[in-house]
Amino acid sequence: MLLGPSGAGKSQVALRMLALGAVLVADDRTELSREGDHLRAQAPGAIRGLIEARGIGLLRAPTVGSARVVLAVDLAQREGARMPPPRIWSALGLEVALIHAPETGCLPSALMLYLRHGGCIPP
Repeated sequence: MLLGPSGAGKSQVALRMLALGAVLVADDRTELSREGDHLRAQAPGAIRGLIEARGIGLLRAPTVGSARVVLAVDLAQREGARMPPPRIWSALGLEVALIHAPETGCLPSALMLYLRHGGCIPP
């Protein structure tokens, strides 16, 4: 789940992740729901399968109807630590891991590894 105000770079990170093989859940607006002890995300019907490429327009993207939320990334917060402490983001009474955007250009690649291979190794 990419978090941040308009212009923070959410769609830019998502576009880079799509190029690396990710599948889009939602862009711009995301509906969250509880499924037992898990948080799920899905796109409102009108924008499902679409992502904005700033300066280009709306693009169709590979999409999935919904997905379990296992990580939140706050693009409005910059991470300066090499090995940051564990953080938590809460929604609908559920908690998921939270990271702040690192000061490097590797965020999309690092997120793909995180999601494909089970997160970070505890310090």
